[in-house]
Amino acid sequence: MTVSLAVAHDSLIPQELIDFLPCETPQRWVDWALDNEELLLIDHAQCEKKAASTAMSLMYRYVDQPDLLTKMSQLAREELLHFEQVVRIMLSRGITYRHISASRYAEGLRKLVRGDEPGRLVDLLIVGALIEARSCERFARLIPHLDAELAKFYRGLVKSEGRHFEDYIMLAKQVSDAPVEPRVEIFRAREAELIATPDDVFRFHSGVPA
Repeated sequence: MTVSLAVAHDSLIPQELIDFLPCETPQRWVDWALDNEELLLIDHAQCEKKAASTAMSLMYRYVDQPDLLTKMSQLAREELLHFEQVVRIMLSRGITYRHISASRYAEGLRKLVRGDEPGRLVDLLIVGALIEARSCERFARLIPHLDAELAKFYRGLVKSEGRHFEDYIMLAKQVSDAPVEPRVEIFRAREAELIATPDDVFRFHSGVPA
């Protein structure tokens, strides 16, 4: 299924990203996010830090993959820069950065990851692609509703991160011993479920409010 995003037509989001995602973020999540700006920014910071950590973890585990090492090194640096930028915005708004529990989103996807190699790495890369694509889609969904400072920041994130998902899929194809499309479809189906089902607490990757 192709996502039909009104905001995508302003050229913010690559068409390939729109086609990659199984569904659009529900308006109910957008409204929920706008009512929880503090949690939005705190969890956004955590997501940037986690993305850098995941990239570093892949670099440490798969030292025999030169393209992966290069892409993940670049991604880790970029994600940490974005983490610093989110923290600065929080400070300027009087928001204290603190630990909050993770959403069920990433763990829900990782439950499908195979244990054997290269299947494990292929699946982890597919998960990374979906997380990156969904993050950009949500930035874009929020932009029309945000104040000027935050809208400008999120617009910059979409432009800089809008192709990250393609890097993940390219790497998955490189290391896979079979076509990756069937695995991608399995994860897309699970991702759509996670996006559409209710959550009790708001997070950047949560489903709709319960």
